Amino acid sequence: MSKQIYTKIIGTGSYIPEQVIKNDHFLDYEFYDPSTKKPFDKSNEEIIQKFHEITNIEERRWVKEDQVNSDIAALAVKNACESSGIDKESLDFIILGHNFGDVYHGTTSVDTLPGLANRVKDILKIKNPACICHDVISGCPGWTQSMIIADAYIRSKSFKRGVVIGSDVLSRISDPHDRDTMIFADGAGATIVEAVESDTPIGIISHSSRSDSTPYSNLLTFGKSSNPNFSGNDLFLKMAGHKLYVYAISHVPGVVKESIEKAGLQLSDIKKVLIHQANEKMDDTILKGVFKLYKEKQIPEGIMPMSIRKLGNSSTATVPTLLDLVVKGKMENHEINEGDYVILCSVGAGMNVNSIVYKW
Repeated sequence: MSKQIYTKIIGTGSYIPEQVIKNDHFLDYEFYDPSTKKPFDKSNEEIIQKFHEITNIEERRWVKEDQVNSDIAALAVKNACESSGIDKESLDFIILGHNFGDVYHGTTSVDTLPGLANRVKDILKIKNPACICHDVISGCPGWTQSMIIADAYIRSKSFKRGVVIGSDVLSRISDPHDRDTMIFADGAGATIVEAVESDTPIGIISHSSRSDSTPYSNLLTFGKSSNPNFSGNDLFLKMAGHKLYVYAISHVPGVVKESIEKAGLQLSDIKKVLIHQANEKMDDTILKGVFKLYKEKQIPEGIMPMSIRKLGNSSTATVPTLLDLVVKGKMENHEINEGDYVILCSVGAGMNVNSIVYKW
C-alpha cells in the first residue's frame, strides 16, 4: 500500500478555570418557568435535586472576572505547546471553534471583531505571518467541525501543522432566571495536528456529519430573560432542552455508526467514545443507541469517560478538554493507548452532528 497523508494529533492542552461553582451556589437564585413567566412553585432545593438527577452535574467551572474567551483559548494552546514541546511559531494555522466571542464581565454583548483565532495569535505573540487564523461557529460541535476542516487542510497538502481549539464562556450569556443556567460552564481545549505519511491508516481515519437546520434551527437561540421583570435589553442563551434531547438520541447514534462504517471497522474495534458533555443521561442514552444499532446489548465498562460531573457543559470545549485529561492520565481508570480507535463526537445548535474515528 502506498503512503498517504493523514492528520495526527501530536499535542493536547486545556485550560480549566479555577473558580468552582457547586450546585448549592444556585440556592438563592429566582428561577422562572419559561412558558408561564412565573416563578416555579417548587423550592430551589427540589429544582437542584431534579437537575442533578437528570444531568449528574455537581459543579462547574467559571472564568475569573478579568478573563474572556480568547484568554482561556490562548492558555489552552500554550499548555498544548508546552506539554508536547511544539514551537508555536511552527503552526501553519489556528482554528478556533466557539459560539459567543469575547463576552466581558457585567454584559452579555458578544465581541467577535477581530476573530478570536486572531486574538489568540496576538495574545501568544506568534509572529509567523504565514500562520492563518479563522473561527468556526457551529454550536457545541465547533471543535469537531474544526478538526474536520483541519483534516481537509492537511490532506490537501495546503498546510502541515496547526492547532484546533474549542473554547467557550457560557457563564456570561446564561439567564440567571432560567434553570438551564446550571448546565453551562466555561473552558478551553486545544489539539495540535500535523500531517504524517503512512502506509497504514493513522490519525483521523474517517468522519461523518449532518445538519438538520429544518426544522431544528431554533432549539438553541438568543432570547430575553425568563423573568418578565428583568430590566435591560440583554439577550441570553435559550435552549429547548427536551426537544434537543430527543433530537440527539434520535440522530447521533446513526452518525456514529456511519463514521465507523466509513473507517471499515466494527463497533468492537472502538476503545473509547468521547462525546460532547451536555447531559450525562443523554450521553448514556446515545451510547446505548449506538450499541442497539449493532444489535449489541453489552456495553464495555469504561468505554465512555465523563467529565460533566465536575466540569459541566462548556460547549465546544468539552471534547478537547476531555481528550486532554484522558491522554495526560488525569481521568481515573481511563487511558488511550497506541493503536486504539477513538470516537470524537458532538451535537449542538443548528442542529449539527459530527463523529470522527481516530486511530491513536
